[in-house]
Amino acid sequence: MTGAQALIKSLQMEQVTHIFGYAGATICPIVDALKDVDGIGYTLVRNEQNAGHMASGYARTSGKAGVCMVTSGPGATNLITGIATAHLDSIPIVAITGQVSSQQLGRDIFQEVDITGAVAPFSKHSYLVKNPNDIPRIIKEAFHIASTGRPGLVLIDVPIDVQNQDLQDFQYPEQVSIRGYKPSVKGNELQIKRVVDTIARSKQPIICAGGGVWLANARDELVELAERCSIPVVKTMMGLSVLPTDHPLNMGMIGAHGNHCANKALAKSDLLIMVGTRAADRAIVQPDEIERRMATIHIDVDPAEIGKNMQAAVPLVGDVKVILRQILDRGVPVTDSAAWLARLQDYRKAELARVFPRREGYVFPGTVLRCLGSKLQEDAVVCVDVGQNQIFTCKYLPQKHGRLLTSGGLGTMGYALPAGIGVKVAQRDRQTVVVCGDGSFQMAMNELAAVRAENIDLKIVLFENNVLGLVHQIQKTPPYHGPFGVDLDGSPDFAQIAAAYGIPSIFLDDEDRMDRALDQFLSTKGSCLLICKVHPDVGTND
Repeated sequence: MTGAQALIKSLQMEQVTHIFGYAGATICPIVDALKDVDGIGYTLVRNEQNAGHMASGYARTSGKAGVCMVTSGPGATNLITGIATAHLDSIPIVAITGQVSSQQLGRDIFQEVDITGAVAPFSKHSYLVKNPNDIPRIIKEAFHIASTGRPGLVLIDVPIDVQNQDLQDFQYPEQVSIRGYKPSVKGNELQIKRVVDTIARSKQPIICAGGGVWLANARDELVELAERCSIPVVKTMMGLSVLPTDHPLNMGMIGAHGNHCANKALAKSDLLIMVGTRAADRAIVQPDEIERRMATIHIDVDPAEIGKNMQAAVPLVGDVKVILRQILDRGVPVTDSAAWLARLQDYRKAELARVFPRREGYVFPGTVLRCLGSKLQEDAVVCVDVGQNQIFTCKYLPQKHGRLLTSGGLGTMGYALPAGIGVKVAQRDRQTVVVCGDGSFQMAMNELAAVRAENIDLKIVLFENNVLGLVHQIQKTPPYHGPFGVDLDGSPDFAQIAAAYGIPSIFLDDEDRMDRALDQFLSTKGSCLLICKVHPDVGTND
């Protein structure tokens, strides 16, 4: 058995059923070994960056680590943005890269790149394989590291000569034991008691749910805690869809681009319970002010995140799901917060009843998204790109019991379309909608080829305003002197682009036709593109 065959066999042992990749000379032995293997599908991406995004969408909906595989040199460097995107959102991915022959490393030969060194700052771990006999152990460790503790991306770089060398004996490990890597799972019982006592004393508590709730599969436990204690919930961008929009405890998204109600709740609270969030600047704009005004509880699996951006009065390290269950088992009391909840409900009702502005010949994104959300299936997945489309969607798309996926940490334009493909590969029958702007769509529209090749039913909402909307909005405010370098002149006819890939499209520039257009869009058999004409001066604060 060669190293390449051992690698594929090891992936089978990890129950991998799909790989997203782009072949090249230094990965050919592994691709060749994959060719005759049953049970592992393969999606050819059109740019290596998107292999990372597809693996991300796959991982976030399947609950398993995503796998992507590319060649050396530019293949590996193109993947770097996908790696950094996954790292900052803590997505479990195993990335495999081909590499030049071991004896030629360091000689700057054709398509040689030190990829393990390049991704060291933004990957959870990486391996440079030097011996084919190590491959089974490395694969076992890689999946364990990627999926445990704070999830993340692990890179395995395999020189082509190692792929071609024979193993002495293939033995796949049953257990993993890595010195120095023992992630905390159970919370400290003394700290659990402090959490319960602190909640009991509070009059105006709120829970801030982050992406760690999803990563720990702790949605049910968080909802149970909120409902049992009558605590309102705000979310970071990565925590969205933990609660449906119409849930009485759901106050919306906090932060610089968040909902007014959520930010009001944060401003007036006397206890902030942060669950699975790193309290980054987009969510907690003034951490020093929060620390000064209220007590804080911070629950996270990564001890490095507690105190990094904001000090916590009660820190609690461990698996979010396990810790929430420990808190619930202690018998947390209902908080005396009836007046607090009533006041917040008034804020929330006013926000949900907001009437959006109208312009003849255009549609307003919030209006489209509010109507779209009401028509989606209960468990629909919505993949959102970066820019104004992201902010409008996070603020105004009604959530049910599905998922909202976006690039929250790195803010990577072009994420949504390949992530949506990854979702559909993982769950072929699950309704999936991609939302993007005309800037971000043009960063990934070549992946329509993968949509066609895989015969995927993917619905794509494109907000077309012919500018890089969020930057255009920022440039109109001091200290800047007006928009520059943001006009998307030369953009193609998106309907014709979609048609070239065999995908029908619908054009919408009249809100009176919106309801009918959305019904047609969602009922179209197979993929469909909905092009929504948006005025370039529309801002996220309109």
